[in-house]
Amino acid sequence: MSSLDENAWLATSLGQYFLQREQAYYDQVVADIFGFNALQLGLLEHDLLRTSRIPFCFRAGMGRRVAVRADAPQLPVASQTLDLILLPHVLEFSAHPHQILREAERVLMPEGQLIVSGFNPFSLWGLRKMMSYNEAGYPWNGRFISLLRLKDWLALLGFEVIGGRMCCYEPPFQQEKLLRKFRFMEAAGDRWWALAGGVYFIHARKRVHGMRMIMPPWNEARAARKGLAPVAQKTLQRTKPDLRSRFESK
Repeated sequence: MSSLDENAWLATSLGQYFLQREQAYYDQVVADIFGFNALQLGLLEHDLLRTSRIPFCFRAGMGRRVAVRADAPQLPVASQTLDLILLPHVLEFSAHPHQILREAERVLMPEGQLIVSGFNPFSLWGLRKMMSYNEAGYPWNGRFISLLRLKDWLALLGFEVIGGRMCCYEPPFQQEKLLRKFRFMEAAGDRWWALAGGVYFIHARKRVHGMRMIMPPWNEARAARKGLAPVAQKTLQRTKPDLRSRFESK
């Protein structure tokens, strides 16, 4: 997929409708994630980390507005160095989606977070893709990955899904007039057909089994003081009879 096809589609009425909802989700979620380093792969012309409080946020890929030129299946990033990774519509346009997820798992810190967005094959958007199999343009030329399959891949890599949602319930019409006509479907989608959104988001956390939380040292000191207190009292009680017997003997 060329970035030219992607940018041309994003400039259409349907692309703008999609982009507004995509940006709104990322703006809301990344604002509450903390850490030191965050990476965005995909949709490189748009800053999906703009509301993040993480000090160092950067984009990597083969586009123009990137800090690092890199291929997603082979990231030039040291292991366990990132706190957050965004993968907006990267997996369905790659020949190696499993390898991309493995790389994300490798470079994420323990308890690091991953947010993936993709096109839902079981939606009106997926139906449009099936009907336009001869169409080579973005996004219909991608390999849409089902939500259940993606969850299975994440579970095998040790990720725990902690959130997510769907959006883009309106039919994928190119005309602005038709999109406005079916705008009621966006508001009713989460309530009436929650799994039929054209786009899904998965928010996951990297779990590392066998980790032991290290408590602050002042807790250990406090516990030690509490443990010594009864011993001191018992010692004092044992010495009192000895003192009394000495005075009585005098």
